[in-house]
Amino acid sequence: MKKLLLATAAMIAAPLAALAAEKPAELKVGVTTFLTGPASVFGVPGRDAAEILVEKINAEGGIAGVPVKLSFIDEGAGAEALTSEYRRQVESEGAHAMLASISSGNCQTIAPLAEDLKVLNIMWDCGTQKIFEEGKYNYVFRTQANATPEMLATVLYLLKTKPDFKTIAVVNQDYAWGRDSWQIFSTALKAMKPDVEVVGEFFPKFGAPDFSTEISRLQAMQPDVILSTSWGGDLDTFIQQAAQRGLMNTSTFVIPLAESSLERLGSTLPAGHIVGARGDHYFLHPDRRDDADFKEFMATFEEKTGSHAIYPVFHMSQAIAALKAAYEKAAEAKGGEWPSEDEVIAALEGLTFQGLGREVTIREDHQGIEAQLLGTSVQSGEYPFATLENIMIFDGADLTAPVGEESVEWVSKLGPDFVESVKVDTYEK
Repeated sequence: MKKLLLATAAMIAAPLAALAAEKPAELKVGVTTFLTGPASVFGVPGRDAAEILVEKINAEGGIAGVPVKLSFIDEGAGAEALTSEYRRQVESEGAHAMLASISSGNCQTIAPLAEDLKVLNIMWDCGTQKIFEEGKYNYVFRTQANATPEMLATVLYLLKTKPDFKTIAVVNQDYAWGRDSWQIFSTALKAMKPDVEVVGEFFPKFGAPDFSTEISRLQAMQPDVILSTSWGGDLDTFIQQAAQRGLMNTSTFVIPLAESSLERLGSTLPAGHIVGARGDHYFLHPDRRDDADFKEFMATFEEKTGSHAIYPVFHMSQAIAALKAAYEKAAEAKGGEWPSEDEVIAALEGLTFQGLGREVTIREDHQGIEAQLLGTSVQSGEYPFATLENIMIFDGADLTAPVGEESVEWVSKLGPDFVESVKVDTYEK
């Protein structure tokens, strides 16, 4: 009888031992980011940030005791190459999690692919609000805001700082982001300040090298405000040419993605224009800049890259922080044993975590709720490029369409009283 009991105990212990042995030698994480092409101005800093963050995580013992191994996929190679390499990373290399992507178009392709492959995918940078508004996913999460709070915060900052403007024009890249972001912005503006007149809508070709036609027409129109949600080289070129022609002296520019261009633009961007950061992302973040860990990271990043951190760096920090927090939460719930993928997914739902900015919470629809920072450009002389003053940080929960609602429709129902109802923290610098 004693031998039978021992044999039975051994049989019970065997699967438990096997389960414990499933703890991997390394946590394989694939990252899609632009390493080539015009969007590499975002993608390369994102990659650099991931390497810095993971090096520190591994030096401190890894995630739940397991070192992290990163593998990078170049989004600049095109959609077909991206999906092929993404599939290879999961099916052949055994990636435990994927961080994808920068491009909203790529996110719309990757989300259903991740679901088919049954692999945890964190959308670490893309902005399209349509992912969770048009579909429901089990394996896909976003660890930052979408375009709706980004554009809504921009409208609110404009209305709070320049409430008397009467005319506006837009110059956006002619592709999905340029069109969709203008739709959200213009819908919100019409709802909250219906008397504003849109005097011009320009959608130059993506990658256009010359904006002289648009600038000439804008000089003739003389709008009070010029919006551009363009990014990267296109935004840099537009600002440089507009400044040379004096357009920035006659109209207030509202440039929600320009935080990532400040250092490249140098002295070109004059004072008095509204700059956004796609979240609360700023290397001089007023809440975080005196924190030891924040200062350490910023110094390390500048030493590694020769540049200051921009918003993709913050987005990457949030994705990695969420991944680490979810694995450790799930492992703790199992008494330290390595969690299954389903257990990690369960831990991500409702998770609150912190990267380099303020805390972020993931909603029940897997959408991250992230604060939004905007400011006004100033050439203070402290840096060889414009920095921000009159900073406002908006609560992301107030600016994100409720679960189950479509963003444009929700925004269209907001009224003028919404401007004063939203929670905002204000800083001089």
